[in-house]
Amino acid sequence: ALRKGSDLEKAFATAALVYNNHADSESKLSKSETKSLLQSQFWHFIQGQENKPKYQEIISSLDEDSENKINFEDFMILLVSLTLMSDLLQEIKNVKTTK
Repeated sequence: ALRKGSDLEKAFATAALVYNNHADSESKLSKSETKSLLQSQFWHFIQGQENKPKYQEIISSLDEDSENKINFEDFMILLVSLTLMSDLLQEIKNVKTTK
């Protein structure tokens, strides 16, 4: 459906597909599943962030009541939050400015 979509549209469609492939019949993920998914599918963005207070806050919130579930909107907020604090984002910006 998105063959002719923009790169941004394809990126968000991919995030939605990954979420949906892991979500339960209610279209939700448990916090423990969310943490596992982030560690396996978002590794390059979270690698090396373990000592940052914001990262610790996000991950510890996934450990609390790990059976509570999150919806797609909360999942996307997690992705954006982790992206904004990531060192990889700065590396991406640096590549753009050096070209």
